[in-house]
Amino acid sequence: MSIAIDPITFAVIKNAMDSIVDEVAYTVLRTARSEIVKDVMDYSAAICDREGRMIAQAKTIALHLGAIPEAMAAVNARYGHDLAPGDAVIVNDPYQGGMHLPDIFMFVPFFYQGQLEGFCVVICHHTDVGGRVPGSNASDSTEIYQEGLRIPVVKLYDAGRVNDIMERVIAQNVRVPDRVLGDLRAQYAACQVGVRELTNLLDRYGRESARAYFAELLDYAERLTRAEIRTWPKGTFTFEDFIDDDGLSPEPIPIRVALTVHEDHVSVDYTGSSPQVRAAINSTRSYTNSCTYLSVRCALKGDVPNNAGVFRCVEIHVPEGTVLNPVEPAAVAARALTGYRVFDTMLGALAQVVPDRIPAAGEGGNTVVCLSGKRDDGKPYIIVDMVCGAWGARPHADGVEAITNASQNLSNTPVETLEAQHPVRVEAYELEPDTCGAGRWRGGLGIRRSYRVLGDDVLLQLRADRMKFRPYGLDGGEPASPASNILTRGDVDESLPSKIGVQIARNDKVTHIQPGGGGFGNPLLRPLTEIEKDVWNHKLSAAFVRQHYLAVVDPDTGKADAAATRALRDEHAAALPA
Repeated sequence: MSIAIDPITFAVIKNAMDSIVDEVAYTVLRTARSEIVKDVMDYSAAICDREGRMIAQAKTIALHLGAIPEAMAAVNARYGHDLAPGDAVIVNDPYQGGMHLPDIFMFVPFFYQGQLEGFCVVICHHTDVGGRVPGSNASDSTEIYQEGLRIPVVKLYDAGRVNDIMERVIAQNVRVPDRVLGDLRAQYAACQVGVRELTNLLDRYGRESARAYFAELLDYAERLTRAEIRTWPKGTFTFEDFIDDDGLSPEPIPIRVALTVHEDHVSVDYTGSSPQVRAAINSTRSYTNSCTYLSVRCALKGDVPNNAGVFRCVEIHVPEGTVLNPVEPAAVAARALTGYRVFDTMLGALAQVVPDRIPAAGEGGNTVVCLSGKRDDGKPYIIVDMVCGAWGARPHADGVEAITNASQNLSNTPVETLEAQHPVRVEAYELEPDTCGAGRWRGGLGIRRSYRVLGDDVLLQLRADRMKFRPYGLDGGEPASPASNILTRGDVDESLPSKIGVQIARNDKVTHIQPGGGGFGNPLLRPLTEIEKDVWNHKLSAAFVRQHYLAVVDPDTGKADAAATRALRDEHAAALPA
């Protein structure tokens, strides 16, 4: 039966799907047990049609959702038609469509009048899934078997009844089973909300109409994407960025991309990127695909629905055995770092295609600070804190600071939550002056975050980057400052590398200073009034603006000395723009 697509009904169903999937996400937020989910918001939600194609995604972690096609294919290959109402299938195996072991996918099939019509999907980053270190997210593991409990495609719920054996296996293998099982139950509860609301939708519009409009959602996103790509300049655009190192070797890790714009689609080739590395920063193919889709989506200016229709317009080639498509049993726990650099590299290429839409590089992705040990009563605790960051300057505005990376939708953990639930005191949480890249538009400032540990025998794990390769600027903008890690024992400060696991003692202090964002445009074009405002607000120092903007300002009032500034700039006349 052919269904005529009515534009008003289409708009209503499109907005209904967005509302339903956001309600699924809000349910996770309200019912989760761990800070990593309910405070940091490291989770995502989506709805797929009966063929497993993503037709709606919540305003959650965008980088998760492009990995759904591979995970969905693994679910279909394992269970096919062996699904029933109330089932819930989970998987975290990076070599079966997953991303890294802490991210557990849950697929709940949606049946209407006895027929499969779709799936509710929730992905949560769990506090711990076992392995050699608390948090299961170490960057210095060297094979997947060290990283934790590896869950193949398996039913956690069967017709609404929990799989007691699987639940007990999970509980036995993780350090904080109450939080892990609590978050899994939150995922299941959220998916049931999605099933309920989808049932209401089909009650209103009917099965055949819903199927037709779901397909049209995908086709509509594809049409809009192809129409916009037709306006882009044609050709191949290349860019290269680097990860500092993998923490086990000092060698830089290149990420190279060749982005080719065809008539109505793009192809992306990562040939030339680093071979897979020993440490756990390898990115699974599914995650690399996800980062790529997201990058292209961010460059689109139209109101394009966030669904798999966009994916149809992006061809991706990732050589096997590389850091972007490793061969089993490569370790992948800290793969997010590499994903951030894929995003930065893709934006560097896209800046040559649509320069009026792409910002300079941000802070390089969130930094993970993991502190774990035992409380005074002997019970274990695990802090997985993700420090977010700064955006690079935009083509027409300064970068944003104290905000999630543009590829994520994370939040900094509230200080009160950390201190109330764990033996730690946060002694600094503030913007760090002078960390931005200078430009006509300056980048956002980086964040300083300091933790005083109040327990004994604490394991510190750090996953940071951008110490050697600073966030780049665009169109003459300058790079931002590098990151730094500092361990304070007594009155002695010790610099730490970007990636490390080390035992620390009670009263030691750990400080992480993130990079800021890169600048956009020639710094000498920035109005003095904007420079004065930054100095008055203590975002920039008088020394910084003298060096980078050739401006002389009073460090106390921020007022510029126009005559001294003209004289300084006359000395550097060759640097002035035409």
